[in-house]
Amino acid sequence: MPTGSSSTRSPPCPGLVVSQMKQQGIDDLSNEKTDDGVKWKQLEHKGPYFAPLYEPLPDDVKFYYDGKPMKLNVATEEIATFYAKMLDHEYTTKEIFQNNFFYDWRKEMTSEERKKIKHLEKCDFKEMHKYFVDKNEARKALPKEEKQKLKEEADKIQEEYGYCILDGHREKIGNFKTEPPGLFRGRGDHPKMGMLKKRIMPEDVIINCSKDSQTPEPPSGHKWKEVRCDNTVTWLASWTENIQNSIKYIMLNPSSKLKGEKDWQKYEVARRLKGVVNKIRSQYRADWKSREMKKRQRSVALYFIDKLALRAGNEKEEGETADTVGCCSLRVEHIKLHPELDGQEHVVEFDFLGKDSIRYYNKVPVEKPVFKNLQLFMENKDPGDDLFDRLNTTVLNKHLQDLMDGLTAKVFRTYNASITLQEQLKALTDAEDNVAAKLLSYNRANRAVAILCNHQRATPKSFEKSMQNLQAKIDAKKEQLGEAQMELKRAKADLKAKKDVKSKAAVEKKKKLLEKIQEQLLKLNVQATDKEENKQIALGTSKLNYLDPRISVCSGAGAPMGKKTVSAQHPPAAPLISSSPAPLTALPPSPPADQLLLLPPSASRPP
Repeated sequence: MPTGSSSTRSPPCPGLVVSQMKQQGIDDLSNEKTDDGVKWKQLEHKGPYFAPLYEPLPDDVKFYYDGKPMKLNVATEEIATFYAKMLDHEYTTKEIFQNNFFYDWRKEMTSEERKKIKHLEKCDFKEMHKYFVDKNEARKALPKEEKQKLKEEADKIQEEYGYCILDGHREKIGNFKTEPPGLFRGRGDHPKMGMLKKRIMPEDVIINCSKDSQTPEPPSGHKWKEVRCDNTVTWLASWTENIQNSIKYIMLNPSSKLKGEKDWQKYEVARRLKGVVNKIRSQYRADWKSREMKKRQRSVALYFIDKLALRAGNEKEEGETADTVGCCSLRVEHIKLHPELDGQEHVVEFDFLGKDSIRYYNKVPVEKPVFKNLQLFMENKDPGDDLFDRLNTTVLNKHLQDLMDGLTAKVFRTYNASITLQEQLKALTDAEDNVAAKLLSYNRANRAVAILCNHQRATPKSFEKSMQNLQAKIDAKKEQLGEAQMELKRAKADLKAKKDVKSKAAVEKKKKLLEKIQEQLLKLNVQATDKEENKQIALGTSKLNYLDPRISVCSGAGAPMGKKTVSAQHPPAAPLISSSPAPLTALPPSPPADQLLLLPPSASRPP
């Protein structure tokens, strides 16, 4: 199948070329809103850019079965390369990954190949693996001119497929490329890891654009699954992936007007929660003593959602996905009660798989009524029984809507993430610190939020090498520092002996050099500390989805915007910062964005 190259596509949409249209500024987010659900009037784009076709391996790169070279069918060989590329990865040592891969691989083989290839342990992918390692190293070693040429080609693709026209505005698209085929990895111990992610074809893709726009052309010889005009949604294209049958979308970039408006609305709902959160907390505390078991369970679940930022936990069909749970779907086996543990009373020990099969493990002291209620909920139940047997997400969400319009478990999560960031920034940031130290403080505040939201990641494969390189830079900088100190000492001795203008200037010059090296060394040490502290914490998810960037702006303590994550790593910042939120009846009028504190210090999370 042809890739999404310009040779197989229609010319760029009118207005997509930069020279044809000036980049439009983002209007005030409160403008142009409608009550009928319409998101746009005009939407024109080029459709997705498809992953390149597979290029067969050279004849001298062989696959071996039971010690003998074996020529594979092209489709079979392509899937074999997915596994070969991962030979040095931990995934290929896991039995479930191996079993899923081998099962799916054999389904794609020819009948002759299936007759011969019956055991994964007899397959030898080493030569294929070496080929890809060498190819990767050769790419890294390309001359500067060749790398520049590749960059220009990528920029050309970005220019053609990475932008759309939305109501006359040229907007950047977020993920305009379809994901290439490969092996599903998942997070944690996902039961589907190793399964084959199939290639996305134009026949799988639904295109969404306006009726009067130029419909994107599919690659030559292909057609779209469907072309529709649905202006109540903001996605440009969609398809269903084969592993979990979930729908994938091509969406606008986080810095786009529509995405910015959506984020603005999300953070404004979190700000509204501030006005009623104390009342809600008083109510669920009162319900801990309710005569109705349903209310007791609901109130304890809400306490956990508020205190621990737990997800509600949506119901799912049995056997469809991993055994992941949220607050409402917790089972008795997921918690242990400790009247006393590590010097603290009424401790609840949580241990379960949350979203994306990420383990949630936490030991939390809770209020005595909560502890007593949990003991009651667990009475006469087996480990596999529901902890909250009178509660589900539908019941909880209905209750939350009754408490406040638009309130969901995720709003609590956003609220508590933002208040945590604000409190941590206030505690950690010193206006007198240099930029490097302020960035470290910001990342530490962000880390507290990521821990609250259980945003974990595996230690990056390149971590050790990266730290070694950083340590080498630190050691070299220390040597420079020692030399600079000696040079300054000699310059001072020279000044003492000669007492002339030239010697005095030399001392000042050496002082400035020493200060510069000290600053550089401090920056490197801060980098090392930051890397080490966050090697298993994913900071990006909370930045993108849970933290109102206006908090970062007003808590910046003088750090340049380009250095702060607000602009460098927080794409939603631009439209949010440029907006001036309209006053809400439940809140005091909003101050200008550069002075806005999302939540007052008094509105902290429950103990």
